[in-house]
Amino acid sequence: MADTVSTTEFIRLANTRWKFSLYLLKTLPSAWLAGVRVHSMDELSCSTVVPYRWLSQNPFRSTYFACLAMAAEMSSGLLAMAHVAGAGARVSMLVTGMEAIFIKKAKSRTWFTCDAGDDIQRTIRLAVDSGDPSAITIVVAGKSEDGTEVARFHITWSFKKA
Repeated sequence: MADTVSTTEFIRLANTRWKFSLYLLKTLPSAWLAGVRVHSMDELSCSTVVPYRWLSQNPFRSTYFACLAMAAEMSSGLLAMAHVAGAGARVSMLVTGMEAIFIKKAKSRTWFTCDAGDDIQRTIRLAVDSGDPSAITIVVAGKSEDGTEVARFHITWSFKKA
């Protein structure tokens, strides 16, 4: 992807609801089926939302943890993909770790916001400039409609110049 689009073009794609929905259906169909969507995105921040509905709930009448994890990963991953696209070199990226803390039952839509765009960009730049793999752990909090934190994820992304 680094050879075909810039950071700005990737962000424009993510913010175009129907285009990104098609992209998601093609590349992450389980997230698309669960209803995970981009709420907003720029170079510094990305917010995703997962609904509470039949396809995303568990038997305990809350949002299934895997759906929450998809939305948390997507909020950080889209920022990473955008900055990889603008890195000027081919960069591979991979989740190498994830830790989750579930604070309260998610019984409505849940928003995940990652504000680590600058840190992600610096980590990617380090991998490109040094030629060595570089990793970053990002904290992404999930909040319910009333602003209550329901889950917190620590997601470790690794970047390597390809």
